[in-house]
Amino acid sequence: MTSFVARAVREATRQLKGSLPQTTVVADSGCESVNADVHDMLEGEGLRRILAQADVTFSTSMIEAFWRSLKHGWLYMHALDSFAALRHLIGFYVKAHNEVMPHAAFDGRTPDEMYLGMGDEVVAALSAVWLRRSRPLCINRARYRGGEKNGTMGGTLSCRHRL
Repeated sequence: MTSFVARAVREATRQLKGSLPQTTVVADSGCESVNADVHDMLEGEGLRRILAQADVTFSTSMIEAFWRSLKHGWLYMHALDSFAALRHLIGFYVKAHNEVMPHAAFDGRTPDEMYLGMGDEVVAALSAVWLRRSRPLCINRARYRGGEKNGTMGGTLSCRHRL
């Protein structure tokens, strides 16, 4: 029996036939992508395969992380009783992911803000909030470490605060 991956790649190849001079398939090294069915199909269709994280300097890790968060953080929490419901849930998540959710990798900006060149004010606002919230914590840490002398604070605080 031909594997699902082999059938899917064969169908995609048929749809792309003639539109590209050489088609390269980028795959991960999982058993569903690296097996005899897929190998025979790629060879038979004249396709070239490269393995992410083995043959290339980039990987599929970012998209894999997105799919994982979509599935585990959103889809699995809802009833998936129809394709219409699935389409709606995915659409909602993608819109929120791009326009609403701040990303640590972008210093609190959304992907849309990064793409459109906006978002510097977001970083400034988050930094101001961090400073306001961290000051009491830094004071308490300094006291705990013996910075208090005769009712006054001595020395400097870690974080970004000085007394």
